[in-house]
Amino acid sequence: MANSADYPAGAGQPEKGPPTTIGPLARRERNLAYSMLLPTFAIVMAVVLAPLLANFWISFKPVGLGDLRSARLFVNERLRGDLVAPGDVATIEYRLRNSSQDKPLRDVSFADTLPDGLSVVGDLDERCTLTGRDLLCTLGDVEARFRDRVQIEVSADQAFIDNPVEIRDSEAVSHATSQNVLTSFEFTLENFDKIFSASEFWQVLRVTVYYTVFATLGAIILGLFAAQMLNSAFAGRTALRGLFLFPYVAPVIAVAFTWVLLLDPFSGALNAILRQIGAIEQPVNFLGQRAVPLDFFGLTVNFPVALSTIIAIEAWRSFPLSFLFILARMQSIPSDMYEAAEMDGASPLQQFWYISLPQLVGILAILFLLRFIWSFNNFDDIFLLTGGAAGTRTLTVNVYEQAFAVSNLGAGAAVAVVVFTVLLIFSLVIFKYSPQDEG
Repeated sequence: MANSADYPAGAGQPEKGPPTTIGPLARRERNLAYSMLLPTFAIVMAVVLAPLLANFWISFKPVGLGDLRSARLFVNERLRGDLVAPGDVATIEYRLRNSSQDKPLRDVSFADTLPDGLSVVGDLDERCTLTGRDLLCTLGDVEARFRDRVQIEVSADQAFIDNPVEIRDSEAVSHATSQNVLTSFEFTLENFDKIFSASEFWQVLRVTVYYTVFATLGAIILGLFAAQMLNSAFAGRTALRGLFLFPYVAPVIAVAFTWVLLLDPFSGALNAILRQIGAIEQPVNFLGQRAVPLDFFGLTVNFPVALSTIIAIEAWRSFPLSFLFILARMQSIPSDMYEAAEMDGASPLQQFWYISLPQLVGILAILFLLRFIWSFNNFDDIFLLTGGAAGTRTLTVNVYEQAFAVSNLGAGAAVAVVVFTVLLIFSLVIFKYSPQDEG
């Protein structure tokens, strides 16, 4: 048998030559590929980054729902008096109002066109000028909650009497400049100070972490059991796989409504079953009871009823995704590994622990990251089931309440920034320290 001495040094190894350089043609092709991908890259970045940057921008602004519409001057025009005969005199009254309660207006003016057949009598308001039939009134700068009236006396001639015109048909056009808090460069930390100084924020954060961790673990564990059960071939496996996908594909509003009916303390099926078997004496309000004291080995613990219920429902709704990922990874594991382990006398539990689980570590880490992010951001299940009551208020529900219930968009955006920051830190930690499977 030949040994290494029979071969010249370096035989069987690739020869090292000069570093490869990119030629002009390859460089042009590379630049062309980049230029073709640039529009797609720009669109993706705009879709991803634009809402994120807008949320950060709003979080540093003291902005409410009312600030989304810029302040303006409202002009209400009416005719006071009757013009029924030539020479009759009436008054055109313009009622002016600043739409904002706290923001002034600059360079305020309004313009209107007088109907044919009307002529101004008496002196005009000193703020107004009349050119032909065009009226222009300049008010200058006005304060918040500004209200005023401009009155002009007019006389009618025969042409107006023969063809009367409704004064309101010629709507006055207003002009004003106001500072929009959304587009200004004035920033504040008031929103963050408000949410961090609130005693309920830290309680909401603890509830969110509790809900996210246990809902994520529950979904992964249920998916692991389901994948292990359906990994072997048996009659009806295909139908059972489709049935397992139902919680994930069913409409969330229908699923939430069904659970509300099942868990109703008075007419729900679950309470009826538990009372029939003697498990409970009084109905349990699973979605409305904050906590119930339980005795564990002499230690009284307040068990969160409503929070645990929505955690169980969330785990049930989301386990099919984990089931599909884990089952696909299990079926890629070579069967001869299990056959060899079985020949060595390994039990099914040992085969799972020493063969399946090491091969699944990587996919479980990815699933934990994805499910953690989705559960942390979950809003619809909690809002539909409890509305955030009974100790189930999470950060996403807090975002909704701050932005829409309290009409404080800035505080809602600040809470959303906190959510983003927590998830970003968690994702970086997972990416750095997540284990890899042996596959």
